Amino acid sequence: MNLRQVEAFRAVMLTGQMTTAAELMSITQPAVSRLIRDFEHATNLRLFERRGNQIIPTQEAVTLWKEVDRAFVGMNHIAVLAKEIARQAAGTLRIAAMPALASGVLPRFLARFLRDKPNLQASLSGLPSSMVIEAVAAGQAEIGYADGPLDRPGFIIETQSMAAVVAMPDGHPLAAKDVIHPADLQGQRMISLEPGTVFAMRVEVALAGVQRLSNVETRLSHTALSLVSEGAGIAIIDPTSASEFTDRGVAVRRFGLFIDAGFLAIQPANRSRSDIVDRFMREFIIFHDAWVSGG
Repeated sequence: MNLRQVEAFRAVMLTGQMTTAAELMSITQPAVSRLIRDFEHATNLRLFERRGNQIIPTQEAVTLWKEVDRAFVGMNHIAVLAKEIARQAAGTLRIAAMPALASGVLPRFLARFLRDKPNLQASLSGLPSSMVIEAVAAGQAEIGYADGPLDRPGFIIETQSMAAVVAMPDGHPLAAKDVIHPADLQGQRMISLEPGTVFAMRVEVALAGVQRLSNVETRLSHTALSLVSEGAGIAIIDPTSASEFTDRGVAVRRFGLFIDAGFLAIQPANRSRSDIVDRFMREFIIFHDAWVSGG
């Protein structure tokens, strides 16, 4: 038994005629007849009764047809899936990301990315940056987005730098200024990110010597911005998170000193690169930059 014989059997069952089956397979009618004879010999079954120009499937042929058709449906699925993979619309995409990205802009982009890719399986995990790095290192994620810097071998790293911004409640007196300088924050109530992250350390260095009130600490940017929106104080924050709150009672202004509030895009260096992963990373940066700038 070979696949060509099975194809001939299927074509005859679909069309009910040897001649039409031959046209379907782009071969001659005698070739179809020979394939059917060989198939009957290989299966030791009588599959068709010949009555003049007509061929009538036997009960054995009808029973066998059910399984053959199911197999060809599976083969068609494989063919479709292969085409999807070729056009970068199928496969697996596992993403681990710091909360500032995983809580807003990243799931927005992922939803758009998946719209025309029904065979692409994706997962998105929001994790602290240290755990993002470990997830990529352990092969649990193809892509990681984490706070930097990262001085560790075994990764392909792309740095996305952004300037931190100042977020304050709508109507705050400082909202009248286009740029907020450290001295402007003298005596202001500040919402601080908990110590322990590189970004929190950068903020403290930038505000060294500035006396301010700090009665709230939080680990997450989105939590800090929720507090800002309720009038609890001012926060120096990453622009990605701030862009989620511009219509939720928060005014965002540039900060007079550059504080890097960007992130790292991380891939494992010891595994082959995937076209779908490269495409996702490339298109996400474009979407992210447009989102943050309000485009």
